[in-house]
Amino acid sequence: MGRTAHEPDRRERNTEPVPAPRGDRPQAAPVDPEQLWPAADRPRRGRRPAFSREAITAAAVALADAEGLDAVTMRRVAAQVGAGVMSLYSYAPDKETLLELMVDHVSAELPLTDPLTGDWRTDLKHLARLQRAHMHRHPWLPAALSARRTLGPHTLAFLERALAALRPTGLDGAAKLEVFSLLTGFVASYVGHELTRSADRSPDRAAAEARYLAAVAADGHHPELAAALAAPGRPPTPETAFARFLDRLVDGLDTEPGAGGSEVLSPP
Repeated sequence: MGRTAHEPDRRERNTEPVPAPRGDRPQAAPVDPEQLWPAADRPRRGRRPAFSREAITAAAVALADAEGLDAVTMRRVAAQVGAGVMSLYSYAPDKETLLELMVDHVSAELPLTDPLTGDWRTDLKHLARLQRAHMHRHPWLPAALSARRTLGPHTLAFLERALAALRPTGLDGAAKLEVFSLLTGFVASYVGHELTRSADRSPDRAAAEARYLAAVAADGHHPELAAALAAPGRPPTPETAFARFLDRLVDGLDTEPGAGGSEVLSPP
């Protein structure tokens, strides 16, 4: 039976799937990197497309920057570029793929021209500061990084830079990758915490937290906490706080020979 003139095609309806309950939500299929990244340079046959994957990804990034990651839906992105929703699926078949494209798109902003010093700790800290500034420019990145599965060309360029910074350590390849993962995870977690506290931290709440901790410290059951709170305070600026945490992380890493003569990362 044919559809009436006012009845939408079934394929045009429900293009944004209704979220399932959290416990029942199916896992998205992993993005195949061999299919995802070479496709960026693969010419399309037939009529020249009206949109590019680059433009669609840029629109999604702008939407996430302005309104957060939850605002990025295929329907909203299509509206941003003036396309039909269904036409977007030939560029990004689902939001997971679009997220992969977005992460790599903004990774192109990371500067890679600063010369390495040869001091791997200094160089790692510099890379971490670049990552922190990058994530503050795109506040949705910490959450996005926890879900991504592939490494696009711009992300790989930054990874290559980090591996070069770690060359003086003598670590094997697997250990270098672990260090980079540890560093990126730390920065993403720290920035996520910064952004959350910035959104929730009012003067009244800060004062209430201080009163609560002072009362707990004075109850006699938490002597270690009382001693810690009585110690001189540290400079409260976000930059100095981040630097202290970063120093503890990077300076606490050391390279020592592991079993069989290979190098492993171990505490000093």
